[in-house]
Amino acid sequence: MAVTKAQFVDLVASKSGLSKRDAGKAVDAFLDSVQESLQQGEAVAFTGFGKFSAQQRGARQGVNPRTGEKVQIAAATVPKFSAGSQLKAALKGSG
Repeated sequence: MAVTKAQFVDLVASKSGLSKRDAGKAVDAFLDSVQESLQQGEAVAFTGFGKFSAQQRGARQGVNPRTGEKVQIAAATVPKFSAGSQLKAALKGSG
């Protein structure tokens, strides 16, 4: 099950003591800042948590699964997240 943005804002509000409105603004500001940094070609790293970066994916040939027809997939810039050591350790201990 995935946590929705509204549920995440509620979590931030309860953990930080902020109002839901202020927590929503903080979450939006965080997401906007990460997006803008990636668009400018910069990586965003949080020591122990992880790193957000933009990665170039080259053009390639794919196959339409319905028809079997070969299609050309254009090159694209895609987001990437690499988990940090503390996040990996936290998940390893919980599972």
